[in-house]
Amino acid sequence: MTTILVLNGPNLGRLGSREPEVYGSQTLADIGADLASSVPDGVEIDLRQTDDEGELVGWLHEAVDRGTPVVLNPAAFTHYSYALRDAAAQLKTAGVPLVEVHLSNPHAREAFRHTSVISGVATGVIAGFGADSYRLAIDWLLRHP
Repeated sequence: MTTILVLNGPNLGRLGSREPEVYGSQTLADIGADLASSVPDGVEIDLRQTDDEGELVGWLHEAVDRGTPVVLNPAAFTHYSYALRDAAAQLKTAGVPLVEVHLSNPHAREAFRHTSVISGVATGVIAGFGADSYRLAIDWLLRHP
């Protein structure tokens, strides 16, 4: 079985109720269920969310050690977490793909959101397509194992 880690940073556990005009009305559980139902047999979506930077870093280390591809929505950590960036860089060094995703388009929002410390070490970035950003990332990962 192929596993894809779908990792989510701070406040994404509040999807559905947090600024639905920006982030949509689906909960993270809704997004996870949609993803799980859209992948072929033999592919597992391992959806996780944490508000804790250290836990997210640990999950990236796990992905490096297991060679597991990652879809990462770093949320607010996108803009300043060098610890998360360094953990993500280990995936790149190991040849394990990591796709950075965002529900909204950070470049169409406040200036502080325009910089990602993660993008430079990500395989690719998908942003601005709402929950479809996740699906697009998984589709790419499935076509580029």
